[in-house]
Amino acid sequence: MATAFHAIKERYGFIDVLEFSPTSGNCPPTPASQVTEEHALDVFQGLVIAAIRSVEQVLPEMLEQNSGAILFTTGLSSIYPIPMMDNIGIALSGLRNYAHNLHSDLAPKGIYVGHLALGVFIKPGTSTDPGLIADVWYDMYLSKSVPEETFPHGVTPETIVW
Repeated sequence: MATAFHAIKERYGFIDVLEFSPTSGNCPPTPASQVTEEHALDVFQGLVIAAIRSVEQVLPEMLEQNSGAILFTTGLSSIYPIPMMDNIGIALSGLRNYAHNLHSDLAPKGIYVGHLALGVFIKPGTSTDPGLIADVWYDMYLSKSVPEETFPHGVTPETIVW
């Protein structure tokens, strides 16, 4: 990972925005009664540890510059218990907590940290088009005042857009 970030910095310079959109690791969605230590650790490594490692690659320079943005995109199970997504939800809720704590810690230092939880299955050309999600991120980035949002706004497990 460090090699990839180094190559990006060599080519483009200061990384002023990090957007972290994790995948769920090697384990399929699993209900709570079937979560094993292996499931939980695999997903935690892929979601939370990878986020921490990514932030470590950009944060020192952001702190030097007193500017930058760190953006985390997760699924709705980061906010709400969704039984079939328990192994993923355990890790995503940890990632959400990390994002909120980073926001509190870094906002006074000029670095914006935001979290966007998706309650959709992304489909180009529909109301769940990736461009619409990007627009929400852009608005959050510009205002730098909202540490968390959902897409669509106000979505809950009962209103997930399939």
